[in-house]
Amino acid sequence: MANLLSSVPTHATLPDCFVFPPDQRPPASTQAVSLPVIDLSRGRDEVRRAVLDAGKELGFFQVVNHGVSAEAIRDMEAACEEFFRLPAEDKVAFYSEDTDKPNRLFSSTTYELGGEKYWRDCLRLACGSPVGDTKNNWPDKPQKLREVVEKFVEPTRAVGMELLRLLCEGMGLRPDYFEGDLTGGDVIINVNHYPPCPAPGLTLGLPPHCDRNLITLLLQSTVPGLQVSYKGDWINVESVPNAFVVNFGHLLEIATNGVLKSIEHRAMTNGALARTSVATFLMPAADIPIGPAEELVGEGNPPRYRTVTFDEFMRVYKTVGARRESVEKAFKL
Repeated sequence: MANLLSSVPTHATLPDCFVFPPDQRPPASTQAVSLPVIDLSRGRDEVRRAVLDAGKELGFFQVVNHGVSAEAIRDMEAACEEFFRLPAEDKVAFYSEDTDKPNRLFSSTTYELGGEKYWRDCLRLACGSPVGDTKNNWPDKPQKLREVVEKFVEPTRAVGMELLRLLCEGMGLRPDYFEGDLTGGDVIINVNHYPPCPAPGLTLGLPPHCDRNLITLLLQSTVPGLQVSYKGDWINVESVPNAFVVNFGHLLEIATNGVLKSIEHRAMTNGALARTSVATFLMPAADIPIGPAEELVGEGNPPRYRTVTFDEFMRVYKTVGARRESVEKAFKL
């Protein structure tokens, strides 16, 4: 619990364990590229093309008019920010460094290969679908946290499922290809909290990494910080009110035989303002095999990845780290 960054009111200096070597420190972004913003209320054909094109070109895009109410988003952001303002004694029971615990509060890095720590606290919640009794495993403070998360996660999962259906239609898969066991695991929510950092140029909130799941929907906060890898540079992701930033995980790349890519991204720190983002991950069931869809394999387009279970994938992911090159090498044929 002593490691929790948000338990300290202010940080006057950056501890040495957070300082990166000069060649790994975050360089300034030079790309003037904006992520596509897709209005999901438009006609289905238009939305399908836009989602698939953005997914192929950048691997990241933003969606608006997605069906999750502004009230649910506002309440979720407020409850999460309030959680990290709680006194340390109200959070200590939930703190754990056991990476196998599905619900926990932790700090610094979840990537165990590097020596440096990352400037982030994280509240991780596992959500059943429907939520049901799984909410009893979440913190009971702030008072409305459980109610707010439940009202947020179920429609957010529905947005993710609709995006997967649109992608399937665009790639020639049956629309329900990813329903059932392929999205049958818990929905995981990571509430990432980045306190003001005394030396933003020396550290990162999260390192360059690719997600481990199928599809991610992020409420990224009005405070800038998310950057996406693009053509050898990093582009800043602009904040769009009530939008989700959408990206694909390694498992979707495997399932689509590389048609859709999992793109590296990272989180910067801010010297003046705290930033709290909410990432929602759609996950498969633990023992379900995941490999290239038969419809996306054929003469001249052989399977590019081996079939794995999610459990096996996670064992390798934790061993080799979250960088794209390392994970791709582990599973590519």
